[in-house]
Amino acid sequence: MATTSELDRVTMVVLRYMRGPVLVLIIVYAIGITGMALIPGQDAEGNLEYMSLFHAFYFFTYTATTTGFGEIPNGFTDPQRLWAIFCLYLGVVSWLYAIGSIIRLAQNPHFLLALSEHQFAHSVKRIDQPFFIICGFGDTGSLLARGLSDHWLGAVVLDTDPERIKALVLRDYRIKMPALCADPGVPKHLVDAGVKLSHCKAVVILTVDEEVNLRIAVMARFMNPDIPILCRSTSERHSEHLTTLGNVTVINPFEIFAQLLSMAITAPRLHNLNSCLVGNRKARLGRPLDVPTGHWILCGYGRMGHWLHKYFVRNHIRPVIIDPDVGEVAGAAQVIHGHANLNTLKEAGIAHAAGVVAGTDNDHDNLSVLMCVRALRPNAFTILRQNTHENQIAFDAAQAGLILQSSLTTARRILKHLISPQIQIVIDYLREQGEDVTQQVVERLRSAIGDNKPHLWRINLCKAEAFAVAEYIQKNERLTLGELIRNPHDLEKSLSCIAFAIERDGKRIMVPGNDEPLRYCDEILMCGTEHSETMLNATMNNAYTLHYLVTGSDAPRGYLFKWLANA
Repeated sequence: MATTSELDRVTMVVLRYMRGPVLVLIIVYAIGITGMALIPGQDAEGNLEYMSLFHAFYFFTYTATTTGFGEIPNGFTDPQRLWAIFCLYLGVVSWLYAIGSIIRLAQNPHFLLALSEHQFAHSVKRIDQPFFIICGFGDTGSLLARGLSDHWLGAVVLDTDPERIKALVLRDYRIKMPALCADPGVPKHLVDAGVKLSHCKAVVILTVDEEVNLRIAVMARFMNPDIPILCRSTSERHSEHLTTLGNVTVINPFEIFAQLLSMAITAPRLHNLNSCLVGNRKARLGRPLDVPTGHWILCGYGRMGHWLHKYFVRNHIRPVIIDPDVGEVAGAAQVIHGHANLNTLKEAGIAHAAGVVAGTDNDHDNLSVLMCVRALRPNAFTILRQNTHENQIAFDAAQAGLILQSSLTTARRILKHLISPQIQIVIDYLREQGEDVTQQVVERLRSAIGDNKPHLWRINLCKAEAFAVAEYIQKNERLTLGELIRNPHDLEKSLSCIAFAIERDGKRIMVPGNDEPLRYCDEILMCGTEHSETMLNATMNNAYTLHYLVTGSDAPRGYLFKWLANA
């Protein structure tokens, strides 16, 4: 059975809803025109004359619009005027019925849904730049859309809550993001969102229901077997199902935060660099957190507490756990059954605690734990779990050492993956190399951008993205990274950026130097300022600027100047 297009659905709803009013208007006008043509009239000399069907139709046309051109082609007889009066009143009633039907049609939810789906599908098909599909526009989806907009990347949004879709329209994004209030798990809606289009680069699934996330992932995989899928999941069972679909990246914010805390303990400089790269507004390059080791208290042993405890044990820290529902926990120094308060914190050894984690699923309880810790041990390092983005102001005022906002952690990790999966490979590489190498990279980056916010982007030295560079390299000319990022306003300086990695023929060159020669179709992960990205993009697509950067001299432009230079 052939599928019905959204335009066909709109037309079908209109025809079905307006069938009665249109039929009434046709019947009324047919009766009026026929009667006017059959009623005898007279011409100027008083001779018997019948009005033609054309003149009758013309008369009813201009009277329906209340224009009032008079009686044509001759003055009416009394029977004609009586019939005209009858038809005019009948026409007014029929038009009121038709107009009322049009108003009700404009308020019909089925018509509005079909119309919005048609407009949505049409706007998605017109996208000619890479984009991503975001399924779920809650806190995480909203933060991710903002991050994509800041990097000039587009997205298409699906969500079942109409209020969230209305809120999206009011956002001041740099790029327009089409949105539809619909179930992302329905294949037709995924197709309308562009899951089969070549410009669609990934599907991001961020609803709050694990079962719904799994269903959307399955549908997306069948709709497009090759498209990358990024899905938030904190359930081990659902994560296993997701990984069987292939090319699925499972994002668990609690595991990610535990990894970041472990990094802050064992590799603080790398943690600081990573925080700056993912857009943590509190982080500053070269100012790592000093997370202490020693005696830790873990308040709450839910999903977050489970992962934190696991990584605490890996770092040889045996925390005391406070939770009313947990049993014995392997690796814990002590388990206290109850809620975190002044008494249980004292029992847990708050007097000599290095740090305290408030990790329950209630923001008010976590803030209360923080107040108790401040009263008993002001110098303790504190970690808070923030469950709702609406409480951001209160948690900012709390000034804890670290704050886990699962939506923000998820959005940052997904954004980092969408910008370039290479950045996580760079982080893993620096973790292996150690803190000294990390410090060298940080110093290079600081010397390039100063105190500016680090900005990540990817370039590909192919003709589609870097026409001038691709042509230059294909002529067997040597071009180094340092020459490419040279500042066209001052050849003694470079642009405010460095290269983190070069991917070439399936291999990677990590943190290359400026003397690294470049090759055709190299994919480079850059880090610098947004202004340097704009300048570099201009250089890569302007042969004269590139020639000037390499040789230090301006090449003649135009036929006349080239002829004079060769004369």
